[in-house]
Amino acid sequence: MLRLASWNINGLRSPLQGVVGQEPGNGTTMALGRLLDELDADVVCLQETKVTRDVLTEPLAIVEGYNSYFSFSRNRSGYSGVATFCKDSATPVAAEEGLSGLLATQNGDVGCYGNMDAFTQEELRALDNEGRALLTQHKIRTWEGQEKTLTIINVYCPHANPGKPERLAFKMRFYHLLQIRAEALLAAGSHVIILGDLNTAHRPIDHWDAVSLECFEEDPGRKWMDGLLSVLGCQEGAHVRPFIDTYRCFHPKKKGAFTCWSAVSGARHLNYGTRLDYVLGDRALVIDTFQDSFLLPEVMGSDHCPVGAVLSVSSVPTKHCPSLCTRFLPEFAGTQLKILHFLVNLEQDPVFGQSELQLNNQTQVQTRQNKIHERSTQPQPCQAGSSKGQKNLKSYFRPSFSCAQASPDLECPSVMVNPEVEVSAKVVEVQAKASEAKYGKKVKSLCWKSVLGGPLPIPLCGGHREPCVKRTVKKPGPNRGRCFYMCARPQGPPTDPSSRCNFFLWSRPK
Repeated sequence: MLRLASWNINGLRSPLQGVVGQEPGNGTTMALGRLLDELDADVVCLQETKVTRDVLTEPLAIVEGYNSYFSFSRNRSGYSGVATFCKDSATPVAAEEGLSGLLATQNGDVGCYGNMDAFTQEELRALDNEGRALLTQHKIRTWEGQEKTLTIINVYCPHANPGKPERLAFKMRFYHLLQIRAEALLAAGSHVIILGDLNTAHRPIDHWDAVSLECFEEDPGRKWMDGLLSVLGCQEGAHVRPFIDTYRCFHPKKKGAFTCWSAVSGARHLNYGTRLDYVLGDRALVIDTFQDSFLLPEVMGSDHCPVGAVLSVSSVPTKHCPSLCTRFLPEFAGTQLKILHFLVNLEQDPVFGQSELQLNNQTQVQTRQNKIHERSTQPQPCQAGSSKGQKNLKSYFRPSFSCAQASPDLECPSVMVNPEVEVSAKVVEVQAKASEAKYGKKVKSLCWKSVLGGPLPIPLCGGHREPCVKRTVKKPGPNRGRCFYMCARPQGPPTDPSSRCNFFLWSRPK
């Protein structure tokens, strides 16, 4: 069996911090290895890694038992990026970054690019420079013993921001380029699987609130998926397309099967989300080899959940990894061995150990003699009343002889100062000063409160009469930066009384 998994991880280092925190002392390597083991897949495709070449560390790049491949964003740091981790038993024969071929190194590449005359060189480079596609090509063996080629395309498709129409055009061009490359690979005789975050909910069943959206079916991304996917999955019909949505093939009517939720509104608690992550397989491959397609909503660590599929084929690994493998990067080449491999236990020579012990004993004796000599040569403290030397504490509580020294003929009564009385007086003085400072601080605080008025009390929402949560407007516009109050409950369907109500209140008048 060949098991595949895909996960928009929303930052490769974010969920790993939680894993490391559960077991103090474990490093990032242990955390990433544990994450991959929990997914239990032969090929793990990650999206939105937010890792660029300059911050990629060896623990993230090299994991024991796996060979990894990364595609980085070349435009922005901490943005986009995809990565594919293959078990050593599923080592690919070729790997390539990008869809256009402009990032290919001509050594161990996948090839088969199709007709890209509709794109300019600048456009192709812009589509690939965001690090959104990574291809690995594998040899697989069917139950009949036939060896075939399987190309896995790990993609993180762009998001279309409603306020930026140019991003919608960029997204559609990326879709077009992805389809050209996938169909070219099919035409060359390879099976193809497209998996990852496509950033489009295909059908109304894949979106919780599709009814309230205007022109849901007219969305350009959904129309593109209509032209790519066969209707009703595995069933034969008039609408035959090259690829199949494998999850809907096995679960055609399952509702609430979502893979993405808003983390800000806490929509995951009530499963108020969308299905943006897919495993798409070419028609022949799905019908002949796919055994299951699944979601893993119980896996936390991101605003997405993992998806995957199981195929009734076995992988035929190669002896050598493709040149794109991270272990061949100059910064990691030769660093696969751990430092523990260079530390070995050496048996100590008894003669050397005895001489070392004698040397230590002589050193300790010499140190003691030096300390005794230093103490003997130090000046002794002077007697009380002497002008030289350090006085002891008792000298401050003895009778004063100043008057007797000034005039020996006058009799001066001997006055004894009680130490307890003097200490008590100092304590009372310190307490008085502290009380005075506290009172002054309180007066100042009351004065400022009378002027400023202090923060306003948190209002209660109208639907549940519970304390609201304070938010800040981040969208561009005249209200950007203003604060407002809204219901603190998680987002959910309007018909669910336990979900967020529509309470809204500006924190201060404009």
